[in-house]
Amino acid sequence: MTLTDSVRQNVVTKEIEEVAKYENLPTEVIIKGVADGSIVIPKNVNRIQKMPRAIGAGLKTKINANLGTSPDHINVKEELEKMEIAVKYGADAIMDLSTGGNLLEMRKEILAQCPVQVGTVPIYQVACETVKGGKKKISQMDSELMFDVIEQQAEQGVDFMTIHCGVNMETVSMLDRQPRLMGVVSRGGSFLVKWIRANKRENPYYEQYDRLLKIAKKYDVTLSLGDGFRPGGTPDATDGPQIAELSILGELALRARKEGVQVMIEGPGHIPLDQVQANVLLAKRMTHNSPLYFLGPLVTDIAPGYDHITSAIGGAIAASHGVDFICYVTPAEHLRLPDVDDVKEGVIASKIAAHAADIVKNVKGAREQDYNMSKYRKERNWEKQREFCIDPVKFDKERAKIAPNLKDTCSMCGEFCSMRDEE
Repeated sequence: MTLTDSVRQNVVTKEIEEVAKYENLPTEVIIKGVADGSIVIPKNVNRIQKMPRAIGAGLKTKINANLGTSPDHINVKEELEKMEIAVKYGADAIMDLSTGGNLLEMRKEILAQCPVQVGTVPIYQVACETVKGGKKKISQMDSELMFDVIEQQAEQGVDFMTIHCGVNMETVSMLDRQPRLMGVVSRGGSFLVKWIRANKRENPYYEQYDRLLKIAKKYDVTLSLGDGFRPGGTPDATDGPQIAELSILGELALRARKEGVQVMIEGPGHIPLDQVQANVLLAKRMTHNSPLYFLGPLVTDIAPGYDHITSAIGGAIAASHGVDFICYVTPAEHLRLPDVDDVKEGVIASKIAAHAADIVKNVKGAREQDYNMSKYRKERNWEKQREFCIDPVKFDKERAKIAPNLKDTCSMCGEFCSMRDEE
């Protein structure tokens, strides 16, 4: 029985209780949201989670951190260190996007050590196994292998999976009629576009969606319906293929709910600032208030090395208008595989964006945290400020740089500090 089936029978599970406590909300709120599909709690039946988290309407905005090996950089120890840093600084979920080395062992280690929910993109493994040895191309992926890998990962304990079901013959045809500057930038989406064009057949994930739902239901895997046509540059934002895919994902979300399978919807991508709100409202409307998982969005394309900032700007706006889950972006985005420091910077930037949005959404406790920080700034209570700041380590590092005689103030104003109004 899936979590959705449980709540529809008014069964209060351990995960429901833990999530409600974390959100400081009544269990009835969580139960109602899971039952109607506006909230998901990704949790595989084969896995124990120390820190279960809910994603959806009325809850704190959650953060995902991507990690994983690449064919050119395979270091399992380093990826596990990235995972620890991401969780330490506030990531609510980890996605293993490994494409190099022993993918099965890499995923096994992450699932064993990660205290939060873990997601994957199964078609990455399918592609890796297909091209291994150089005998086959991506376009020769076996459709049975596509489902075998999903079953394998589900059995291992993966909590949520990105599946690009909306990349089908109809949307690929629209892409051909409405060419883009950057084409398809989603890696999984591009694999399926190549497969559809080469084989002149329908996407197996779309064509055999009921089969996918059966596997997801068996292990209570949450489906994250992938945005295969997300814009990879602001000139391609909010175009025909993106919206057509979104419409299909909305239909598929309803089919998943009917079968008791939890589902969330992935979104763009690169979006100009003035289109972010419209994208969120459109996505919520077209996917029947499903939890939204946005990949950023990045609001400009010109800042390599600083894309954790461009993403935080877009993420704050998107979440303030209803996005429930934002994927972090690191300073290494578009340049290289992120290192441990990049992961930390990406998570913190996203957490700032999420908190800024939670203030706007009146999420319980968000405004109180800002109130307390302001209160203790007024009082020049540095210990209490440290308690409420987002990065106490950074706080300590910067405070250590001031002269000993300025411990009561900062070194910007010193004796002229405006907070010292009693003097």
